[in-house]
Amino acid sequence: MTALIIDGKKIARDVQQNIAKKVEALVDQGLRRPGLGVVLVGDNPASQAYVRGKEHAAKRCGFFTEQINLPAHISSSELDDVLNALNVDPTINGVLLQLPLPPHLNANHHLGVIVPEKDVDGLHVVNQGKLVKGLPCGVRPCTPYGIMRLLDEVLIEDRSSEDEIEPRASLSGLQAVVVGRSILVGKPVALMMLEADATVTIAHSRTPNLPELARRADILVAACGKPLMIKGEWVKSGAIVIDVGINRLDDGSLVGDVDFAEAKSRAAAITPVPGGVGPMTVAMLMYNTLALAQGFGPKQAI
Repeated sequence: MTALIIDGKKIARDVQQNIAKKVEALVDQGLRRPGLGVVLVGDNPASQAYVRGKEHAAKRCGFFTEQINLPAHISSSELDDVLNALNVDPTINGVLLQLPLPPHLNANHHLGVIVPEKDVDGLHVVNQGKLVKGLPCGVRPCTPYGIMRLLDEVLIEDRSSEDEIEPRASLSGLQAVVVGRSILVGKPVALMMLEADATVTIAHSRTPNLPELARRADILVAACGKPLMIKGEWVKSGAIVIDVGINRLDDGSLVGDVDFAEAKSRAAAITPVPGGVGPMTVAMLMYNTLALAQGFGPKQAI
């Protein structure tokens, strides 16, 4: 078996092109362009690169952007002041606080300062609570949202005539295993797949018989943050494998949490690293910004 390599870069481009069309339609109606405010604390090179990528994507989508660079030694109260100013800025629809923060700052606290109506990352406790309750309002976390959109490409035969961005594939009858339990990926993607009628199991590094459990999965999501942890022999023949991990080895190469070379000979479809989940995270961040600009949760956006 030769796996379909799921091209996250292409799908992300398609999503952003659709967003750009919707933005221009809003502008033609005399409405303001969606605004994205990005707050970067410190000079972490990886964070700077991520922020540049998000700003480039925002410009391709036709958004107004404001980037605020803050020194690493900024106090908690000063950072709160910056976030609160963005909360009340009428030109800003979504507020992004780039993580990680310096050690003296509490990420959970500062993410909670961003009002739910501008929580573009979907990490506020209110929006996460709406996800748990299955409510249509509330922003979905970007990486899990992107994963659901990637599954569409495998499970929906033809989206060529669709102008929709919202994931819509049914996972009814499928067994999904998520290896990872973080609030950023593992838990929310499990909830989203449950919404789509999958039977979902959450596993982690302390799960006994993990290889046996993984081999039962029709959809295997690896989000454990350990390079090449998921071996090819753990993959069920014909499974869909979504590799969220991105790890840099000593030789400088990037690998995922899945042994791609082994797994692609057993899977029906698999995401590469890089070029799989990563671009979709940014694309769905743009979609969340559009949805917030319209005053709706993602499932209600035009």
